[in-house]
Amino acid sequence: MKRYVVAGLLCLPFLASAERAPERLNNAATVLSEVMLAPDKGIPRDLLAKASCIVVVPGLKSGAFVVGAKYGKGFISCRKPSGWSAPGAIRVEGGSFGFQIGGQDTDVIMLVMNRRGGERLLSTQFTLGGQGDIAAGPVGRSATAQTDPSMRAGILSWSRNHGIFAGVSLQGATLRQDLGDNEEIYGKPLRNKVIVQGNVHWPSSGSELESVLNRYGSRPKRRR
Repeated sequence: MKRYVVAGLLCLPFLASAERAPERLNNAATVLSEVMLAPDKGIPRDLLAKASCIVVVPGLKSGAFVVGAKYGKGFISCRKPSGWSAPGAIRVEGGSFGFQIGGQDTDVIMLVMNRRGGERLLSTQFTLGGQGDIAAGPVGRSATAQTDPSMRAGILSWSRNHGIFAGVSLQGATLRQDLGDNEEIYGKPLRNKVIVQGNVHWPSSGSELESVLNRYGSRPKRRR
């Protein structure tokens, strides 16, 4: 049985990596658009308008046989005075333990509600629930953690499940920047902090995601 467990865990990165980064950018746009258009399960627009950063991971892979594991690739974009920043590529790696048989693909969206959380997510490595608090969003697909009524959590998360399991747990999962995907998109292995906080322009492959973010995540203009 141990050989099957190891083989299953080793396959997850290859499954997630089979998709090219530009295609994944388009899928991230589709996921966010569909979630925001959902009449009863969408992310509240006022939360997206308040968020400092957003992370979208289309098709997080979960494989489970005695030991469950998760692996996925996605993107982070943070708010700037001129709009949303160009996206930096991230990898999600993490696992849960327990007797589980089956597998699932889960679309994951996280909103970072303050600048401090955004700074941590832009580091080379960040552990959810370790260095920062993550909680379930008030509306969404099988929430990943308990949320308090006052919404004090720095990161809110939602998941949309297509596989056997009903939900996804990201507590303890690690987010890392993906220099390989950044090189595929921008032609250079740029660090996420340089992309998000610098003057890097949106790539043509990310035009759909930029459009969706501007459509649903723009802050209302203040009256003078």
